[in-house]
Amino acid sequence: MDLAQFNQLPADRALAAIAHCVAIPRWQQAIVAARPYSSSAALYQQARALAAQWNAEDFTQALTAHPRIGERASGTDKEAALSRQEQAAVGEDAAVQQALRQANQQYEQRFGHLFLIRAKGRSGEEMLAALQRRLGNSPEQELQEALIQLRDITLLRLEESIV
Repeated sequence: MDLAQFNQLPADRALAAIAHCVAIPRWQQAIVAARPYSSSAALYQQARALAAQWNAEDFTQALTAHPRIGERASGTDKEAALSRQEQAAVGEDAAVQQALRQANQQYEQRFGHLFLIRAKGRSGEEMLAALQRRLGNSPEQELQEALIQLRDITLLRLEESIV
C-alpha cells in the first residue's frame, strides 16, 4: 500500500493494515494516531521512535505472535505467512533444524521466553550461531538484544507494507 492510501484509511482499517508488523497495540495506535505522514521517511522515523520506547512488558506482548525459530508458523493470517516466508532458509537443512530445536529449548529454559531474531536475510546456520551466542548473555543483555531484533522485524515489515 502506498503512504497516501494509508493516510486516508479509517482508523480501524489503518490499524488492521499494520497489525502484522508487531503485536503491540499501543504502538499500532500511536502510528495510526500520528497520521497523516508527509513522507514514508516520516512514518518510519515515527515508528522507530515509538519502538525505541519498548520495554519488557511490550516484548512479552509481542512474543504472542511469533513462532519458534525453525518451526513453521501455523495459521492463515498475515503474521503467520510472513513468519513462514522470513524463516524459509531454516527449512533447507535437517541438521540445522534439529540443532535449532535443541538450542531453542536451552534458550527458553534459560530466559523463559522464545528466542527472537530477524530471520529475513539470514541463513539457518547464521540464526543458529546467533542463538548459541546469545545463550551466553545475561537476562538483561538478552532482553536488550531481543528488543533490538523485535524493532528490526517490526520496521522491516512496516517498510515492506507501506511505501
